[in-house]
Amino acid sequence: MAERSILFEPDDKYNAFLRVCNKPSYTEGKLAGVAVAVKDNISTRGIETTCASRILKGYVPPYDARAVELLRNAGAAIAGKTNMDEFGMGTTTENSAFGPTLNPCDTGRVPGGSSGGSAAAIAGGMVQMALGTDTGGSIRCPAAFCGIVGLKPSYGRVSRYGLIAYANSLEQIGPMGKSVSDVSTLMEVIAGHDRHDSTTHDRPYTHTPHADIKGLKIGIPQEYFGEGVDPAVADVVKKAIGRLEELGTTTVPCNIPSMKYALAAYYVTCTCEASSNLARFDGVRYGPAADTKRSWHEAYQEVRSAAFGTEVRRRIMLGTFALSSGYYGKYYAKAQVTRENIKADFNRIFKDVDVIAGPTMPTIAFKMKEKSDPLSMYLADILTVPANLAGIPAISVPCGKSEGMPVGLQIMGRMFEDERIVDVAYAYEQAVN
Repeated sequence: MAERSILFEPDDKYNAFLRVCNKPSYTEGKLAGVAVAVKDNISTRGIETTCASRILKGYVPPYDARAVELLRNAGAAIAGKTNMDEFGMGTTTENSAFGPTLNPCDTGRVPGGSSGGSAAAIAGGMVQMALGTDTGGSIRCPAAFCGIVGLKPSYGRVSRYGLIAYANSLEQIGPMGKSVSDVSTLMEVIAGHDRHDSTTHDRPYTHTPHADIKGLKIGIPQEYFGEGVDPAVADVVKKAIGRLEELGTTTVPCNIPSMKYALAAYYVTCTCEASSNLARFDGVRYGPAADTKRSWHEAYQEVRSAAFGTEVRRRIMLGTFALSSGYYGKYYAKAQVTRENIKADFNRIFKDVDVIAGPTMPTIAFKMKEKSDPLSMYLADILTVPANLAGIPAISVPCGKSEGMPVGLQIMGRMFEDERIVDVAYAYEQAVN
């Protein structure tokens, strides 16, 4: 296979990239000569990977994540590492230790998070495709806010080997692109079983999107159009669903009763897992050096206090508290019961429908610094976290605008039926284009 050099010099007006790479690609393969951006929590051999955190500054992985290895095998060039909310904790990409990313659609607004750098790199015309990660909506949120396409695959469809963990049971690496076809192509490259990741399944993705969705039944949960959802956003999405009906689908009203507990269950689960996962970062091997002349626990505390951002410290403390003696059953155990109830609700609905549709986000992209308190920020995730708790696939596709800003249509499907939701998204995209 012949190798060639890709010269990548983006006009990065949006702080989408933390570092840019002029790397070799190959003249053969599904992605031959294509520059693909990679979120900065996905390991890249020989390229600094920081999770947009000072505590990992200077860390250069000695290996590629499985998804990155597959990109290289397919002939792609790694364009660079994209900005993100620190350790994936955020909905705006304002929580990066290296400055916020701007939304190319309106630089006074956030691009969404936590994969905001990947979304902005695509929306700003710097790359055609990118890898993001989705723990509670971190692919779909920036896809909706920036007017691009983003897919959260079924849990286990894409290897997490080499992904720096935040919340293992929730997160997935997934494709982002300008079009549904781009996303489908990238998914075909990165999906499949990996012996390094015991949670992966032997379900390769070999699919060409098609626009014939006649006869499909689409569930419309009333909770996705209720309290907290901007009526203007809801109207745009309802018109998009009407377009799907014109293509021969039928809509079926449905309910997800457990959804009122989904956000609480999600934040208990992800903070508990973050508390465990981030305990390994101690300032000894990389990041700000600990003062080894002091007692271990004092040096450790000082480094973590200084090098972790406010939101990361908040989530570590919340998770540590929820896992502590006397509170584990009160919080974490109840969150897992709620999670099972959410899965059961989706399973019940999918007995009668093929996919579920609704808004990706309850509002358009926020203005910079508009969401100053954590609670209002967490509430923005209400429509995306259920898919992560259930492990089902979900895709966001642009479906119109409100106040001149993009609105995303979210389509969710049965476990491992990623191909079906891609087809519905593709059918809609073709119809409006």
